[in-house]
Amino acid sequence: MNSAQMLVERLTEKNLTIGSVESFTGGLFAKTITDVSGASKAFKGTLVTYTKELKEKLLGIPAEFIEEHGVVSYEVCQQMAIKGQKVLGVDICVAFTGNAGPEVDESGSTVGEIYMAIVYKGQVWPIPLHLELGREENREYSVQAAINAILSII
Repeated sequence: MNSAQMLVERLTEKNLTIGSVESFTGGLFAKTITDVSGASKAFKGTLVTYTKELKEKLLGIPAEFIEEHGVVSYEVCQQMAIKGQKVLGVDICVAFTGNAGPEVDESGSTVGEIYMAIVYKGQVWPIPLHLELGREENREYSVQAAINAILSII
């Protein structure tokens, strides 16, 4: 049994729902979870807010807040998770923002600079990473790290 299957099983056993707000992962967390048979019992959905504009429009994160902290920051990721939990109506929400590569982005975030946040029971767990992998490996590693973190939290 892989970690995604284990997560779906545990969420189902505990009657918990989960959703995600994804930026640099582009929906990979959602795909990984929905590849598991029976995922619909726990997974409600995802918002892929790849652009700053969608973070503002769909999640209501003020443009000034994003400008102040940078789109690739723990502060923005935390807001993505908190606001995503409300929008999606889930028990647990995980958010991802980062620079998967291959180049430093316009905000100055370095390749492999990644922030994840998990919201559950009114608490936020931050997961900062700095990876030195390729673009796809950065995305895959981050999704697996989030799944493992959620398993340990619940």
